Amino acid sequence: MTDTGLVQGAAPDANGVTAFKGIPYAAAPVGPLRWRAPQPAPAWKGARRADAFGPACWGTRQPGAPAVAMSEDCLTLNVWQPPRRLGPPKAVMVWLHGGGFQFGSSADPKYDGAALAARGVEVVSLNYRLGAFGFLARPELDQEAGSSGDFGLQDQIAALRWVQRNIAAFGGDPGNVTLFGQSAGAHAVGMLMSSPQTRGLFAKAVAQSGAFWDSEYGSVPPHAAALAQGAALSAALDAPGLADLRAVPADRIATAAAGSGLFAPSVDGQVLSDSPAAVFARGGQRHVPLLAGYTGAEDFPLFDPRALPHASPEEFYAAAERLFGADRLAEFARLYPAANPAEAAAQARRLVGDMVISEQSWELLGLQQRTGGSGVYGYKFTYTSPYSPVPAHVADVPFVFGDLLPQYFAPQAPPAGEADRAFSDTLMAYWTNFAERGDPNGPGLPDWPRYAGPGSKVMELDAEPAAIADPDAARLGFLASFRSAGRFPDSWRTSGS
Repeated sequence: MTDTGLVQGAAPDANGVTAFKGIPYAAAPVGPLRWRAPQPAPAWKGARRADAFGPACWGTRQPGAPAVAMSEDCLTLNVWQPPRRLGPPKAVMVWLHGGGFQFGSSADPKYDGAALAARGVEVVSLNYRLGAFGFLARPELDQEAGSSGDFGLQDQIAALRWVQRNIAAFGGDPGNVTLFGQSAGAHAVGMLMSSPQTRGLFAKAVAQSGAFWDSEYGSVPPHAAALAQGAALSAALDAPGLADLRAVPADRIATAAAGSGLFAPSVDGQVLSDSPAAVFARGGQRHVPLLAGYTGAEDFPLFDPRALPHASPEEFYAAAERLFGADRLAEFARLYPAANPAEAAAQARRLVGDMVISEQSWELLGLQQRTGGSGVYGYKFTYTSPYSPVPAHVADVPFVFGDLLPQYFAPQAPPAGEADRAFSDTLMAYWTNFAERGDPNGPGLPDWPRYAGPGSKVMELDAEPAAIADPDAARLGFLASFRSAGRFPDSWRTSGS
């Protein structure tokens, strides 16, 4: 029984896990509720069937993925309940999916929570508004609701509040919630850790390949930039007023938004009072245990279009000089050495992966260790196999969830083998141990030391996990120095090159 009515899940699977899918956690954000803070879900009578995922929120089409049904009536969540046994309430893991805040859905098969739940934790996943539907900012919306631009983050907070009110009915412990996510989901974890609205909503956090959603502004964009983007969309749709915008069909908004820039979180003054990195630097974030890290090839292949020009070493270093300055070029060349065109291409790819993902994840670890007052555990994911031949962005997700579906970057690779399954078991054990106790360590697992700051040991997540000296401190520290100097561009385009 939830606070809005009774839900009936699917029959338990072979491991005794029961899935409850498509549960509304907020009212449908349609009509006058489009671009409003999430409102309470209406109650229902009788038992509601909860055996099918709700539709995906409107956004762009996920590259390489089959078409999915999209709707604005999308604010649903899913619960995987482990076998009901006597004992204390179970730890809860709440998943935030990736997709650059532009695409994705909790219905994605690679996010199936059954295998994690079989290890004795409650798993929750959710949809949240994406793109222009989740992150439009307009002055009229500011007047109506106090702020605008971060409705997608407000959805995530509303789902966490639903968990606080309802997860005990499923056997979960609302006082032991771990928020975890990957890519945009990990950026959301960092942002929600920095938000003044999330106090008491989660007790631990896991950020896989993401942290602060840094941009050309050196941080999450300011509200003024979000308002300018919203004005451009209104002009493109010939919809100057709020009523006009709310009358535009969803598919037209999605099409027009694709030409108006990336609609994503901004510092709205309400959900985000400041850039997350700045909040962490002064210790204003949630002081909860953190497990975070990045993969060994974050650059492959998603971020290639954002790389520096690299047809030759000369072109690569000329672009780097424009981006980082002539006074730092010699240092840059030592960290990103390129003597021929192939090396220039490889280093350009490494650089863009560092700038978009790895540096932020690395800095998140250091800031939380320094100002967060709780245990921190860092990792670098380097595992490869015929099934998963590159430690690419998103490569870790199938292992964490234990589904071992084909990797998006290697769909024709052989299926997972025994070594892959053993490695997945190790990762699931680390993640669920952390969710239960704030410490990934447990019987039979290689010891994972606490992170002690930049240059200290992190866990290399490979076929035989082991603690290693931070392998990327010099390179990522170089990039971090530009944030402390007040500029941290994530793309050569922003430097005028």
